[in-house]
Amino acid sequence: MDFKQLVSKGEDVADQVLRQSKHVLPHVARLCLLSTFIEDGFRMWFQWDEQKDYMDSVWSCGSFLGHLFVIINLFGQLIPSGFIIARKYIEYNLYVLFGIVVLQTFAYSIIYELRFLMRNLALCGGLLLLLAESKHESKSLFAGIPSMESSLHPKSYFQLTGRILLILMFISLLHFDLQIVRMFVMIVEAALMTLVAVGYKTKLSAMILCVLLMCINFYFNNFWSIPVGRMYRDFLKYDFFQTLSIVGGLLMVVALGPGGVSMDEQKKKW
Repeated sequence: MDFKQLVSKGEDVADQVLRQSKHVLPHVARLCLLSTFIEDGFRMWFQWDEQKDYMDSVWSCGSFLGHLFVIINLFGQLIPSGFIIARKYIEYNLYVLFGIVVLQTFAYSIIYELRFLMRNLALCGGLLLLLAESKHESKSLFAGIPSMESSLHPKSYFQLTGRILLILMFISLLHFDLQIVRMFVMIVEAALMTLVAVGYKTKLSAMILCVLLMCINFYFNNFWSIPVGRMYRDFLKYDFFQTLSIVGGLLMVVALGPGGVSMDEQKKKW
């Protein structure tokens, strides 16, 4: 079996998996994507004093603004996540989550840490894919009359931007190593990232990246093996749920497809 036949076989398997899980996959993707917001919202509740004191010590903002920060992050993550899962007022709640990401980026000085900044941008990419999904579900004002070519629809550009931003998570995980196995895995990941970004063999590439990322996540971010109360457990937990959100974004790519601005879509016109 040559490489082209292997890829074709892989696409057939991916299509079969998608057909069998098409009613479940979007729900799983949304839950995974929102998991980091849900976990962080509960963390605000259980670590209220620590978060308030951290804001006060770093920004000298006083107790009132420290409490306000915790309240905004608590309700600004749990309530929108609940509405999105329930498929209610999706766009408005996504804008709230975008605002939370921006707020935390500056509040925790993530903007100065390139690795964490790329992860936050990747998280924004996942939210853009949720926004694209909501556009896909919304009814046209002029039913039956195509108002715009699909490749030019804003939904397609949300999908394109979302795909590109998701790739930043993998870039943040890359470690240059001279070991042959590590180099081979890195080359494979880079090739798959490129395919997802340009939208070529998108569903198959995103599905393989999902499997790779889940394996990496459970192997390296096993926070459950660290005793409760240790700071390292919180770091691993943060990484675990952020990575799980990116898996959700990739599952959304699998469920929605690459969109109009992609090589897969353009191939249909050739």
